[in-house]
Amino acid sequence: MTLEATVSIGWVNTVISAAERLSVTADHLLAEAGIPASANELERWPIDDITRLWHAAERCTGDPGFGLKVGAEFSPMSISGVGFALQSAATLREAIVMVQRFQRLISDGGRFQVVAGNAATWLVYHPRQGRLAFSPHQIEAVLASVVGFGSWVTGTRMQPARVQFSQPRLGPLAGYQTVFHCPVEFEQAFSGILVDNAVLDQPLPQADPQLAQLHERYTTARLAALSMNSASAPELRRWLAARIGPVLPRRADAAAALGISERTLARRLKDQGHTFDQLLDDVRRERALHAVASTDTPLPEIAEALGFAEVSTFYRAFQRWTGLPPVRWRKQRTHN
Repeated sequence: MTLEATVSIGWVNTVISAAERLSVTADHLLAEAGIPASANELERWPIDDITRLWHAAERCTGDPGFGLKVGAEFSPMSISGVGFALQSAATLREAIVMVQRFQRLISDGGRFQVVAGNAATWLVYHPRQGRLAFSPHQIEAVLASVVGFGSWVTGTRMQPARVQFSQPRLGPLAGYQTVFHCPVEFEQAFSGILVDNAVLDQPLPQADPQLAQLHERYTTARLAALSMNSASAPELRRWLAARIGPVLPRRADAAAALGISERTLARRLKDQGHTFDQLLDDVRRERALHAVASTDTPLPEIAEALGFAEVSTFYRAFQRWTGLPPVRWRKQRTHN
């Protein structure tokens, strides 16, 4: 896991390509989203950035079926090694289990839950949005991509028994029927796809146990490398900045968000020349200097907002940061 959800550039490019097919250029879409063109050089995007991209695509295309189009046109080849691993699975059910394991390589902006029944199985999608609320088109694209993937890997059109969304309908019902070919319901308790067990357990035509093992080893190694890159000092600093308040975020909270132990988190930060307490102190200093210099907020309120139990403790910390008490530092900044 990561402290903040991210998404692979492969999924980003799927959204951009769908917009281009509707005559919206990549440059225009990125500009509308407020994202620099250089972002396309990144391997992964913060989840809030792709959410901005989705909202920009809504505005630029004006297409209520945009999310369905993205999902329906999704190609497993855009997720490289993960797609090959899924293609080699013995059954669709086995492929879905692999998706659960390797979901992070595509996006950790959500997860799938498998709820098995006697005759059919629900594939329930749980989104993990950032500070920005997901576009409903994002949810529709994910469920449509499941059907698109199922059709691709089985070699036949996958027809779920039922599809439902927790959100309202975005476009004409005919658009949903074109993608899912089954009853579709809205404003339900969860978003998911119901698939007959016979479909999930049917042998896949391209199943290859040896290739599956090879691709799984490769994909597992990529996942491990991605996990090792988690807990970077810049990532942790951004996480702290978003959570600074009267109750301070703890090292245990960060470790739990990453799915690692506190000791492992401390070791990874030490390898980068940092400690959790040092990063927390840096973030509090930045916030304190900004608040004291640019606002008339009373110092006790600033102290409380930054998690200092006593104003005197804040004063001592401020003098350690600047060499001056906050009142004198603020006066100097005012007169300069």
